[in-house]
Amino acid sequence: MPERIDFPALLTGHTVVIEMINSGEAGLPVLTQLLRVAQPSLGATGMAFVEFGPTGGRVIAATGTAGWALGRPLAADDPDTVCLLNGPRVRNVRVGHLNGKLAGELAGSDLRWMVVSRAEIGGHTVGSLHALYPGDDEPDAERQGVVAYLASCVAHMYGDQSGLPVHGDGPVVAALADGLAVVDRDGYVRLWNPAAAQVTGRSVEQALSRPLPFPLPPSGQVRDHRMPDGRWLRITSGELPGPGSLRVVTFRDITDQQRRDHDRELFVAVTSHELRTPVTVIKGYADTLTDHWESLTDVDRRQAARVIGQRANELARLVDRLLSSAAEAGPGDDPPTPFDLGEALRSAVLDLPTELRRRLVLRLPADLPKALGHRPSLATVLTELTTNAGKYSAPDSSIEIAAAADGQLVAFRVSDRGIGIRPEHVERAFDRFWQGESGDRRGYPGAGLGLYLVRRIVEQQNGWVSLRPRTGGGTVAEVRLPRG
Repeated sequence: MPERIDFPALLTGHTVVIEMINSGEAGLPVLTQLLRVAQPSLGATGMAFVEFGPTGGRVIAATGTAGWALGRPLAADDPDTVCLLNGPRVRNVRVGHLNGKLAGELAGSDLRWMVVSRAEIGGHTVGSLHALYPGDDEPDAERQGVVAYLASCVAHMYGDQSGLPVHGDGPVVAALADGLAVVDRDGYVRLWNPAAAQVTGRSVEQALSRPLPFPLPPSGQVRDHRMPDGRWLRITSGELPGPGSLRVVTFRDITDQQRRDHDRELFVAVTSHELRTPVTVIKGYADTLTDHWESLTDVDRRQAARVIGQRANELARLVDRLLSSAAEAGPGDDPPTPFDLGEALRSAVLDLPTELRRRLVLRLPADLPKALGHRPSLATVLTELTTNAGKYSAPDSSIEIAAAADGQLVAFRVSDRGIGIRPEHVERAFDRFWQGESGDRRGYPGAGLGLYLVRRIVEQQNGWVSLRPRTGGGTVAEVRLPRG
């Protein structure tokens, strides 16, 4: 690594990041730009940021030699996750001392050290920043200091709600699961319990003697309020007996409930829309055959039967998607087994629709190692990824399927030359029922379930999937599985 940090380049690049924020940009594009600036300035070969939530973490931004980890989940009980969330806020970690799955994935690389710093808001960890280094020389304290500073900058982005989600006095009050506050007649907070700090992300010091971070409903009433970071709170208030005109306010996070209600409504709307089209076409052609059989030519009859078959297949596939989504189905309890990834991909391609199969270009090396996972589910994964690529690209453009080995992993990519994906959408695209723009459902019909199912299936096999814009236009979907 270089002897000194390139501070002029770091300051110049950091100025660009600040200008991006000041111009209204936010979220992953800003975070990724920060990593791109920091990597060469620190002399690192790669940078990564892991975002942590209640159930674990996920690599949401990565550059350089860390790029392969983009989209990788970290389970809450993984030893590496436990290591990252405990101990000093910033420190050097020798790669060889890691004990979780990450250690196996890094085996064989020339990476020796990571400088790691947690990004914290009021003692609550929202993520961790990593700078990767090869060689045996341990990174110095100066590099630790810069990584810690950059992690604090990322935490500030979360605190300012710049597009990145924040994953969030007496023993009785302290034990309450709901947030509880007491406010005076002027609306200033006089009491703020630990659950209130956890729900809002505001510590006691940040909350006391300040107005509530949400509107106060009239006494005895309930209000659902959406916070700037997108979370929903259910708030109630009432008069506190005694002098002083104090009011007690309780609130809880109902984001999951709101999401379930929204998903239920969206499920009904999407399914009614998506089911209506093939059913209408099938009925129309069936009625035509029934009412006009004698007047139709053999060519017309075969065409009608072909369309009915195509639409019936679309209908069956949509029903399978909906049932899989509702049942949280996947590989199930079947243990992962080694299988020939190249042969499995070639076999899955044969089951794709003819129009889609004609557009495929396969680049599968003969010496591709075996993958460890659930071979039958690979057909579903490949079908969803290629169908998605075909839907968002021109009918005459090619779709490339390529595979390669990478350390302890084996990966395959589905690449198109379509409309591409915006950087801020690469994670949201895996949400159930989500589509990029409100008009996408009209221009690009679909239930918004394909990528959601793909991520669930792949992660149940200890792999992960990610999306990224393709250089020159289009999208690359990449699936990584353990070697067999």
